[in-house]
Amino acid sequence: MIREWEIVNSRIDRDYRVFKVRADRAVSPRTNGPGEFYTLESNDWVNVIPITASGDVVMIRQYRHGSRRVTLEIPGGLVEEANPEAAGVRELAEETGYTGEAPVLLGAVNPNPAIFNNLCYTYLIENARKTKALALDNNEDIEVDIVPLAHIPGLIKEGTIDHALVVVAFHLFFQSNGHNR
Repeated sequence: MIREWEIVNSRIDRDYRVFKVRADRAVSPRTNGPGEFYTLESNDWVNVIPITASGDVVMIRQYRHGSRRVTLEIPGGLVEEANPEAAGVRELAEETGYTGEAPVLLGAVNPNPAIFNNLCYTYLIENARKTKALALDNNEDIEVDIVPLAHIPGLIKEGTIDHALVVVAFHLFFQSNGHNR
């Protein structure tokens, strides 16, 4: 039976503002041997699937430094508030200028439990409509793109949408009760 490892010591190795690198020294319960492991500590993240009254998805295009290319995604970001729902509403408004009905939680996933300590929440916001101007950070360049919901599975299949957390968000959406489109 798999058991939890004993943590001998834990320290913050580096702090990079949006995440910290934690170094843990732990002992294997199977071998009794020690190992050093690194974890990216981050606030939780949030993604929002905003659907307009006409059934389109409000998406964003932005340059991503990790992949060094422009990606097609849904609005989202760091949870800086007390709860991810409020963060989702804020991110949607800032990145797209859209607001809508009360958010519905579709689910939460661990982005990568091997190296991350956080969760990514996905919310659905229906009847999304443009109500304000974008409020981008100095280091954000975002373009709003309205995509028919029926195109989403094809965009995922062809690799146009390849951000893993966005793919998972749409999986949660299509599997949710009443949204098997």
